[in-house]
Amino acid sequence: MSVTEKFSAIRKGLLEFLILRIVSSDKVYVADMLKRRSTTEFATQEGTLYPLLSKMRREGLVDYEWQESDAGPPRKYYELTPKGKAQLAELNDYWKEINTTVSQLGR
Repeated sequence: MSVTEKFSAIRKGLLEFLILRIVSSDKVYVADMLKRRSTTEFATQEGTLYPLLSKMRREGLVDYEWQESDAGPPRKYYELTPKGKAQLAELNDYWKEINTTVSQLGR
């Protein structure tokens, strides 16, 4: 089994965390989210991202607003809600704990 296969569940589990991080920087359009991750281990397609964003919206982590586009129909721009900001802070703390644990176990 390759390293990529061994870590596929971890990458999948980190996807929501990464979306929260991307959306935290500014209001962002789905195509921009896809582009930012396109050259990483977390590259996905719209078919993966839209259901995740819908779930996150139902959970109150993100919201969106429609903005007119010069290049076609209006676009949904996502932003974090206060609940999403709190979730991101919690996930950032947990991520630091995991990194510390992995580093300490390797000594």
